[in-house]
Amino acid sequence: MTPKPPFLRLDRVTKAYRPGTPAIDDVTLDVAKGEFLTLLGPSGSGKTTLLMMLAGFEHPDSGQILLEGEPLAAVPPHRRDFGVVFQSYALFPHMTVAQNVAFPLGGRGLARRRRRELVDQGLEMVHLTALARRRPAELSGGEQQRVALARAIVFEPRLVLLDEPLGALDRDLRETMQAEIATLHRTLKVTIIHVTHDQREALALSDRIVVLRAGQIEQVGSPVDLYERPESPFVARFVGESNELRGTVIENDGGLLLVRLGDNFADGATVEAEAAQAVATGRLAVGTQCRLAVRPERIAIVAGDPSELGPGALAGRVAGTVYLGESVRVRVALGRDGGGPEVIVVRPAGAGVAGLHGGRPVALAWSGHEARAFPAAS
Repeated sequence: MTPKPPFLRLDRVTKAYRPGTPAIDDVTLDVAKGEFLTLLGPSGSGKTTLLMMLAGFEHPDSGQILLEGEPLAAVPPHRRDFGVVFQSYALFPHMTVAQNVAFPLGGRGLARRRRRELVDQGLEMVHLTALARRRPAELSGGEQQRVALARAIVFEPRLVLLDEPLGALDRDLRETMQAEIATLHRTLKVTIIHVTHDQREALALSDRIVVLRAGQIEQVGSPVDLYERPESPFVARFVGESNELRGTVIENDGGLLLVRLGDNFADGATVEAEAAQAVATGRLAVGTQCRLAVRPERIAIVAGDPSELGPGALAGRVAGTVYLGESVRVRVALGRDGGGPEVIVVRPAGAGVAGLHGGRPVALAWSGHEARAFPAAS
């Protein structure tokens, strides 16, 4: 029996705007029906180029994009049945809210009554029924964003593409709209591909996240996978916050490493870390240089001597603190004299960090399974 093709497949897709500098470089990716997939990466990583190729506004130089096994190359944008929401919303200023939402229904051979029903349903989903007669200039940014969402889903598209739709909103409104989008996805069960550079937004909304870097896929996985088990220093830095340290592998017990930290540690400090799964065992053999990544909130901190935290604890001195309401960020210079590199520790406010003033000796520790190890050259 021939296996059923994935709902959407990008098969070795490449796109270059300048010779020798691909914006997208040999990308292969499958998307399941009903999935909420986020393309995440810094500016210039290729995420918007990928979205524009899916929408049909750009075309691959090589490779192909298939929807349910059928190539999309010859299908123009208006025939793809995709809903698209841009950061600018792209609403028609001379039309009312209801007219904007109804716009994609034109030319589909629907009876007027059916068009009206679909518009009413779309406005109800985004809680804008009472504003149907207003024009975009009379709406707030969040209301305009809801109109754009309603317009993108009103015709029951096969795929919805979201291009930084929340980028222009303030934090509170952005979080409210994240909840709205998540609810719409659960209700409609539509496939969504979402572009953002906001890591928190990607973690909050996605079934899976594709981390892009310089036109290539760095890692694909669930939010938990990417945050807890990054497969490269870039992913560890970009998805959330991470401290990076360097050292030498002195033991390798099936991927759980004992690492002696760098030369600027006069006390010869050693810590445990887990080798990233994508790293071949030989690349982190005993004697090799490595890089460690550990999340700030996974580091325990106490005032006083490292012996209070047991074997593997590090000595350091507080370099500064920042109170953030629900948490406190503590900058710690490692080493008994505070001469080593700095790390950031994040702890809940009131969790024994109030007395950690500048210059105070402290001890730090973390579980080996909460630090990731990569080859030094990665």
